[in-house]
Amino acid sequence: MTSKGRDMTDTRSAAAAADLPPRRLVELPAVAIDLRGCGRSARPAAVEQCRMLAHVADNVALVRALGEERAVVIGHDVGATIAADSALLRPDLFTAVAMLGVPYAPRGGARPTELFARLGGEEEFYVSYFQQPGRAEAEIERDVRGWLAGFYAALSADTMGEAAGAHAFIAPGGEMRDRFPDGARPRWLSEEELDRDAAELERGGLAGPLARYRNIDRDWEDLAPWDGAPIRQPSLFVGGALDPSTTWMADAIAAFPATLPGLVASHLLDGCGHWLQRERPEQFNEILVDWLARLPAAGCGRSR
Repeated sequence: MTSKGRDMTDTRSAAAAADLPPRRLVELPAVAIDLRGCGRSARPAAVEQCRMLAHVADNVALVRALGEERAVVIGHDVGATIAADSALLRPDLFTAVAMLGVPYAPRGGARPTELFARLGGEEEFYVSYFQQPGRAEAEIERDVRGWLAGFYAALSADTMGEAAGAHAFIAPGGEMRDRFPDGARPRWLSEEELDRDAAELERGGLAGPLARYRNIDRDWEDLAPWDGAPIRQPSLFVGGALDPSTTWMADAIAAFPATLPGLVASHLLDGCGHWLQRERPEQFNEILVDWLARLPAAGCGRSR
């Protein structure tokens, strides 16, 4: 076979390349992209232009533009869901998938906005808080750097404290930042990194990143033909044991034998929060490179 492919990292961060494994560790070329609406990518004006089907189409177009026939797709957080759905919808192109931080959960159940509205009780779950255009923007835009520092701290194992995930529930009349750890700064976050990340978020604006959350019902409708569908390609999951995403979605992880029948490995990193690549760079790189090395030659796109 002479087919080619690339290991493609799907990410929401404009500084994505900083989180890629050292090139000396892998033989495959890697591409880190800014999602549409984020960083230096195009910023569609309409919320619906950032629906999941559009993100999958972007990944397909990228593979084609690079002259490739297949790719391994990798994503963190929001990117994990996009990577998973890219593999689900286009198994002919995306022959393996790695999901970081957020486990795969097939489409199903109630309409997402109705489900999230019930989660907070008298308070408001952050996904519901993000729904109204302009509301979260008003909180974040008045101090992007400070808000981002607090958000990083709220989900980093060394700064989240005992109230992990408390920031995800907003009190009536309050803001998300009200429950960020007070003055804490993760050990891995330098001033230079924070400056870079804040500058990229300011450059691209918040409409694109928040549009992901504002499309959850639209995605639920679009993906109805794949209700309950498993991802059968070789897969990898890596999460932090202290990440609220892995505790809230423990049932999704337990369901991997059914939902990810091609699962090669699943790792929950002890003492690690949400920011896997930054909190545990060496351990994460070792896991990722080992998984890539174990993929079939045709599956990971290596020519032979």
